[in-house]
Amino acid sequence: MKFCSECGHPVVMQVPDGDNRPRFVCEHCQTIHYQNPVIVAGCLPAWEDQVLLCRRAIEPRYGLWTLPAGFMENEETVEQAANRESVEEANASVDVDKLELYTMISLPHVNQVYIMYRAQLLDLDFSPGIESLEVALFREKDIPWNQLAFHTINFTLENYFRDRKENLFPIHTHTIIGRNGKSTDNK
Repeated sequence: MKFCSECGHPVVMQVPDGDNRPRFVCEHCQTIHYQNPVIVAGCLPAWEDQVLLCRRAIEPRYGLWTLPAGFMENEETVEQAANRESVEEANASVDVDKLELYTMISLPHVNQVYIMYRAQLLDLDFSPGIESLEVALFREKDIPWNQLAFHTINFTLENYFRDRKENLFPIHTHTIIGRNGKSTDNK
């Protein structure tokens, strides 16, 4: 950040009075510009013993597979964001009344938090959205594991197929530290 969004003057990085972290501060109007992690919300849409994946038509990770997920927008709930992303990326209808929080993954190196819900597809009427090259249902043995776009997706899918065997789906929390995917499991 170079300029204040309130008055347009240059900002400086400093620790404001009463704070303990450096922040961008406008010395002209005294506005403190807080920068906080962004939330990525998404779904793990299931149909019987299969899950719906999307092959990315955008960067980063163009051409690799993911679950429908994306940045949360202002003025929407996390559940609304997860549902919206299912529609935007896969034209998929999920049962929004039965979304179940499933994984929460912290990525401090990119200032993101992933919140993924288990979801039930309402029908098989899905197709690629503008951000997807293709969408398809996969059984566990057919998942393109070496072509998944993000460590967050691996973590969510691995837990899902393990939990599915017991038909118990606890909430899983996880931290991924660094781009190499070094992880710490919290549950």
